Amino acid sequence: MKTVVVNLPEHGYTIYIASGLLKQSSLIQSKIQTKQICIVTNAEIADLYLPTLVESLQKNNEISIATVILLEGEPNKSQSALDSIYDCLIENRFSRDCLIIALGGGIVGDITGFAAASYQRGVDFIQIPTTLLAQVDSSVGGKTGINHRLGKNLIGAFHQPKAVFIDTDVLNTLPPREVTAGMAEVIKYGLIRDRDFLMYLDKKLDNIIQLDAKYLVELICISCQHKANVVEHDEKEKGNRAMLNLGHTFGHAIETLTNYQTYLHGEAIAIGTMMALELSRLMGWLKDSDVAFVENLFKRANCPTHLSVKLDSAEIRQAMQRDKKVSDGKLKLILLTELGKAIARSDIDEELISQAIESRLSVH
Repeated sequence: MKTVVVNLPEHGYTIYIASGLLKQSSLIQSKIQTKQICIVTNAEIADLYLPTLVESLQKNNEISIATVILLEGEPNKSQSALDSIYDCLIENRFSRDCLIIALGGGIVGDITGFAAASYQRGVDFIQIPTTLLAQVDSSVGGKTGINHRLGKNLIGAFHQPKAVFIDTDVLNTLPPREVTAGMAEVIKYGLIRDRDFLMYLDKKLDNIIQLDAKYLVELICISCQHKANVVEHDEKEKGNRAMLNLGHTFGHAIETLTNYQTYLHGEAIAIGTMMALELSRLMGWLKDSDVAFVENLFKRANCPTHLSVKLDSAEIRQAMQRDKKVSDGKLKLILLTELGKAIARSDIDEELISQAIESRLSVH
């Protein structure tokens, strides 16, 4: 088993990474100090893993377990989904010392975390992420929330989990497209802060895509350690944590404009990252060969690098202006000065932003 500790002054926690972890009842129970547990998941994950989790929770332990089954898909990361969790907690008379467990991907984790942050002004929750993207990114760091029809993740709170349990075995039932979506966030860590990791990915990508357990545990551990290091120094994104948003401002706009129907989050982020890299090239920081190298890496990971639907640069730019990273009317963009080094800028020429967007509007 690998562990990563997120060192925060008042609410630090440990990320546990191993094969078969869901069946390790003693470890999971060691983080539970209540008799009231609400598990939030979706129908597909419930069929696959809910019985195993419930068995681990109930082994030699008398507890009350309630379950909320959410609808799948980004459009359902909504107020109505959040209300369904509140309804369950209130109807079952769950008190402030209850525990909520998120069993699922990033959507389940985000909604569950926000429910935990807001129910009775804050209760404990545990993340058990079941997608690669959630395991390497969204389950770590305490960002929780729901979408609004005008933008992604505009309503939410920072609320750190009590623990994160990552069982690599669950990835064996993950659709290939979900693996692709996760790889976009993994590649991001190499781009913004670890060129050596980027080269490692280039070398071992074929093994990783085949879900070789030996490389998966290492890959997830490195990714979580990067996320933990950033969060420890900037928990609520007042400074360098913004670097984790490489490609996200472009990507979130794409998701919003396509009503979350066309692209998985990671797929939109891959396209958005290529827009950010193209803008970095136009700024004179990246070489053509740098952009080509990353594009090839994304393609090998089966990530899209161009839009496949008809959008124009003006509407993407307009949607970007509703992003959380707009301050005083100025949009903060995360760019690269070189592979492995990111920078935040709010003074980029609009014409260059348009050119960067247009470079990815259709397959050349």
